[in-house]
Amino acid sequence: MAVLAAVAAGIGMLTFTGTPLPSGIMTVGVAAFVLALISWADDVRGLSPLARFIPQIICVCIALYSVPVSDLPLISALPGWLQFVLLALAWLWFINLYNFMDGIDGITGVETIVITLGITVIGMFHPNLIGLQGPALVIAAAAAGFLVWNWAPAKIFMGDVGSVPLGFVLGWLLIDMAGTGYLAAALILPGYYLIDATITMLSRFRRGEKIWQAHREHAYQLAVQNGLSHAGVSLRVGITGCLLIGLAIASTSYPWLAGGAACIAVVLFWRYLRHVTP
Repeated sequence: MAVLAAVAAGIGMLTFTGTPLPSGIMTVGVAAFVLALISWADDVRGLSPLARFIPQIICVCIALYSVPVSDLPLISALPGWLQFVLLALAWLWFINLYNFMDGIDGITGVETIVITLGITVIGMFHPNLIGLQGPALVIAAAAAGFLVWNWAPAKIFMGDVGSVPLGFVLGWLLIDMAGTGYLAAALILPGYYLIDATITMLSRFRRGEKIWQAHREHAYQLAVQNGLSHAGVSLRVGITGCLLIGLAIASTSYPWLAGGAACIAVVLFWRYLRHVTP
C-alpha cells in the first residue's frame, strides 16, 4: 500500500509542476486504484478467481481507449476490434504474470526498477517518449524505497495489492511505448518475467493443472529450492535486467538484432535458474 501511495504522491507532484505526462494517465490511475482495493480485499479475505478477473477486464478495456495502438507493427493491419481484443488479452496476461512472479524477497522490486529505468533511459534519447519518463521514474523510486524493506530477509511484502496494480500500470507504460514505435524495447525490458511466467503457465496448462493456483514451478522458485538465496536470485535478475536495458536501447536502432539477442539471453538465463546450485 505504501508503494502505491508513493506513486500517487509522485504523479501528483509531476502534475503540479507541469511535467509532461502521457494522455490517459488519470484514467489509468483511477483504474489502478480500483484494482488495488480489490487486490487488498483478496489479500485480507480471499476472493474467487472470477471476482479478481472481471474487474481486471473492465479496467483494461476502459484504459485501452487512452493508449495509442495504431503504430504497433504486428497488429496495425488487423481490424480495430481485433487489435483491441489482442491488446486486452496481452495486458491481462501481463497483470497476472506480474502477480505470479512475485514469489520471493526482492524480485518484483528489482524487476520494476529494471523496466522503469529502461523506459526512462530510452526516453532520454527519443523525445516522443518524454511523457513516459516522469511516471517511470516515480515508480522506480517507489520500488527502490520498497526494496529497502523487502530485500531478503524481507520485513514487508508486496502482496496482490502491490503486484496487481503495478502490473497494470507497467503494462500500460509498455503498451504506450510500443504504440509510439518501440515495440521491440517494450518486449525486451520485461523479457525475463515474460518468458518464465509464460513457459511455466503453458507447461501447467498442458498437464491439465489449474494455472491460477499457487505453485513453485517458476525458474526463480526452482533456483531457491536448489539452494540459492532469495537475494542471490533477485540480484541475478537485476544483472540480467541491466543487459536487457542495454539491448532495449539498441533495439531503437536495430530491433531485430537486439530482439534476437534478448531472446537468447533470457532463455539462457531461464535455463540457468532452473539448474543453478550454490
